[in-house]
Amino acid sequence: MNSKYKIVILISLLLITLSISITFINYFVSLNSTEKHLKTQSLPLSLDNIYTEIQKHIIEPYLVSSMMANDTFVQDWILNDEVNNHKIKEYLDAVKNKYAMFATFLVSEKSGNYYTQDGLLEKIEKENPNNSWYFKFKHIQESHEINLDFNKNLSNSLIMFINYKIFDKKYSYIGATGVALKISYINDMLKTFRQKYHFRVYFLDEKGDIVLSERDIIHEKNIDELPNLRKYKNEIISKEPLNLEYENNNKKILLNTKYIPELNLYLLVEANLDDFITDVKDIFYINLFVSLFFTFFVTVIIIYVIRKYNKKLEHLADNDLLTNVNNRRVFNSKLEHSILIHQRHNQSMNLLFLDIDNFKDINDKFGHATGDKALIRIASILKNNIRKSDLLARWGGEEFVIAYVNSSFEDSLIATEKLKNLIENDYILKELNQSIITASFGLTALKNDDNMDDLINRADMAMYESKNNGKNKISIIN
Repeated sequence: MNSKYKIVILISLLLITLSISITFINYFVSLNSTEKHLKTQSLPLSLDNIYTEIQKHIIEPYLVSSMMANDTFVQDWILNDEVNNHKIKEYLDAVKNKYAMFATFLVSEKSGNYYTQDGLLEKIEKENPNNSWYFKFKHIQESHEINLDFNKNLSNSLIMFINYKIFDKKYSYIGATGVALKISYINDMLKTFRQKYHFRVYFLDEKGDIVLSERDIIHEKNIDELPNLRKYKNEIISKEPLNLEYENNNKKILLNTKYIPELNLYLLVEANLDDFITDVKDIFYINLFVSLFFTFFVTVIIIYVIRKYNKKLEHLADNDLLTNVNNRRVFNSKLEHSILIHQRHNQSMNLLFLDIDNFKDINDKFGHATGDKALIRIASILKNNIRKSDLLARWGGEEFVIAYVNSSFEDSLIATEKLKNLIENDYILKELNQSIITASFGLTALKNDDNMDDLINRADMAMYESKNNGKNKISIIN
């Protein structure tokens, strides 16, 4: 393999290795950064946002329920044996409409009557499972509670109830009142977090039951049905915040939890790491493609520059710098090869030596710059008036050599006479020297037993014969 291509391959491999290494380093740094951002910022912030959103929706209903429980009208109406049910119906309906609640209700401890904004609904009975909430509530120490429940009397959807105890002036328990509101906004909120932020959010109660999640997304009823998560059940159902990682279907899941005391529920926010590194992967592939393309582009440029530079070096090595024709070294190589071929096929070839007459006088009189111009002009005349198959070179100094390849001696002589006349009559040369410039020529034919030195020596001798016989002549030695 050519050494120049070895260098190109080596440079290309180094560039590819460097660009791919940098791309992979950036990829893994981005992965770690994304995961760290999820753990330390996105998940905790989302957890707090959901908690704040829930609190925001709870504050007003809380205040309304508290106001109802402390309203003297409500207290007096119960103590006065609930005379005129229409009054409490109007009161509950007015509160519902004013504060845009889904429902308002009141239960009298004395009569067991359950009133809503529509009037008397039913009588509370311990045997009725739908009434169990009331009997549990009146025995708790707290004066109020929030719970989530499906209540067939109000709607067949999940309802948030805010219950407040009613006390008389002696602080004796006389009933319960409160408001109910649909929590469809929570489903919308959970859907937004999943679609926009790629978080899966759901709520657990103390038993591990999934009591609230986005509709049709989580089908499991209890954390025990989530095989990769149930082993963390005791840690999750704890009032302490929790951050953990677990595997699900070979995917890394990040989980943050928070206890919500107002609901007595546990908020869980999950993030599938794959959902967040999709952009990172896309950027990685883009960077990889750009790196490889850049490497390919640079390699092409390097190859182009090296080939161009190499051609320039080869040209400088093969040609005379001044006249831009072959130098002696290249000519000898080509001539030796041509001699072998012509002798093998019994073809004719002739060699011409020419030397510019009185060239030293030109340099002495007009300077070397003019002498160089004369050499360049003569080289141009020779080059433009021989066949492309012929060989031309600057032999040295003011000497040139031409090999007439596959040419008869008569044709070579005619071509030589033409060159002699062109040089002698060239007006550019006349202007340079302020008189004609001539050359002495020596021509010889290739013999079957010649080697390169024999052929060159005869042509050289013939050229010196022209010099000795008055110059501007063509001498022949065969």
